Amino acid sequence: MLSFAFPYQPNFVLAKENKMKAAVMYQKGELPQYTDFQEPTIQNNEVLVTVKAVAIKHFDKGKATGKHYSSDAPREGGRVIGGDGVCLMDDGTRVYGIGVSGMLAEKALVEKDRIVKLPAGVSDVAAVALANAIIGSAMGLKFKADIQPGDVVLINGATGFTGRVAVQIAMHYGAKKVIATGRNQQSLEDLLELGADEIISVKQGDESFIAQIKAIHAATPIDVIIDYLWGHTAEMILTGLTGKGSFTNKTRFVSVGSMSGDIIQLSAANLRSVDLQLTGSGLGSWSKLQVAELFSEILPEMFQLAADGKLKVETIEVKLENIAELWDLEVPDGRRLVVTI
Repeated sequence: MLSFAFPYQPNFVLAKENKMKAAVMYQKGELPQYTDFQEPTIQNNEVLVTVKAVAIKHFDKGKATGKHYSSDAPREGGRVIGGDGVCLMDDGTRVYGIGVSGMLAEKALVEKDRIVKLPAGVSDVAAVALANAIIGSAMGLKFKADIQPGDVVLINGATGFTGRVAVQIAMHYGAKKVIATGRNQQSLEDLLELGADEIISVKQGDESFIAQIKAIHAATPIDVIIDYLWGHTAEMILTGLTGKGSFTNKTRFVSVGSMSGDIIQLSAANLRSVDLQLTGSGLGSWSKLQVAELFSEILPEMFQLAADGKLKVETIEVKLENIAELWDLEVPDGRRLVVTI
């Protein structure tokens, strides 16, 4: 799944006198080290915050290993990793913020216009776990799929953390029916309790999977597909939508992640035989106005839903000092690893 954070911008000068504890990556692909690091110095439109919690996503690991398309070049002397977190301002205000400097540290820089005040009812851990999943689901649903009340929505790869959040947000946005795919049968069944109406196992044979997609699409035409897997499952879903020359329902297919592979084979018949809109949601695909709305409206609304108990997540908490040992920890389906500081 494609996770979200703004690209790291090395536009600050490191202070010489102030040290902080941080998770530092010295070479791409190695384990991060818990060590002393120089505290960053504030520049224009930035604020120095005390970091309380940071979620570890596939995006963070992809950036650290150089596998994500927005990865930074190695920096002499190392760099602090982590893209976003829950922080405290100088006056004690608790906020979620996108980092200018790395966030897996006691102190970090955030941009003043990329912070969101948190409601009292949501914990640090839940808020930071939710933030990236909200970005990875709400942005695609709202801006790329243009979800409308009454839409039928399919979430491909819904048993992952962001997929589970996407199921709940699709319902919040008024979906008439939510269909969820995934590998883990227990996780799929858990999604029924979170509001999914139908589940599809991707572990079944290709013919059975495609037949199930065709049957669902014939009974209740699929309006929106949010895809976290890409690869072969995306090929099968698109095959299941293929028409036979008659009028078809418009389907908006949004690629958000590629956990099953970065490349697919797409038949030209898919594009000609159905009313198909194929697009992606991720870094570089959103406008400045959409990102501004993310911080002014979408994140505040979703944090409040969590505070009210209407948006549910499961997390695993670890300590910053254990980052090296826990970096490759296997996290169960549907949970998010959160580092507390």
